[in-house]
Amino acid sequence: MTLVPAIRGVPLGGRVKSLMTTVRNYTSQGIVMVNVRRKCFISYHHADQEEVDKFVRTFDHERNIFVSRGLGKEMSQDIIDSSNTDYVMRRIRELYLSDSTVTIVMLGRCTWARRYVDWELQSSLRNGATITANGLLGIKLPSYSNISGSYPDRLNLNLKQNDTQSDCYARVLSYPNSSQVLIDAIEAAYQRRSTHTKWINNPRDFIKYNRQC
Repeated sequence: MTLVPAIRGVPLGGRVKSLMTTVRNYTSQGIVMVNVRRKCFISYHHADQEEVDKFVRTFDHERNIFVSRGLGKEMSQDIIDSSNTDYVMRRIRELYLSDSTVTIVMLGRCTWARRYVDWELQSSLRNGATITANGLLGIKLPSYSNISGSYPDRLNLNLKQNDTQSDCYARVLSYPNSSQVLIDAIEAAYQRRSTHTKWINNPRDFIKYNRQC
């Protein structure tokens, strides 16, 4: 959260949005508390396009909670054809993740089975001397079934594996019922990039073909 001095007589709306922030609250001391709009890569199965578009329209375009990245882009053929893990992960980050800092995987009925989702999550979780992993947040779409639904394997690996594990890198959220719930979840995912990297579990092997769903 960032504190910005209120300037008497100057409209803040345009200034704040130009800084990619959203006004959250006014205090009696004349201070405006704003929420930084994190750049979020949206990973999803195209069968869920309508629900994903509604999520982005509501929380990015209308409520200015985050800035979406990656929507509507097809996977490049050189990535599809390559068997070189390092090349695939580097190209996905260059072409799609770009300047994003949080990856949101939208969980539908068959998201777990899609190879591109696995590739995007693997690239998102890469962490090292020259690259910082994205925060990772799963969000259940309205069509997700809590009874028969499954998570992508790579998301599962970054959640708590048992009751004795004290923490983990990723989180999963039900479809947000308020802006504040989503703001807090995205910001927490962003902060875990510097506080929780020891919990990242990101095997080099990746799904080569879509699975039966």
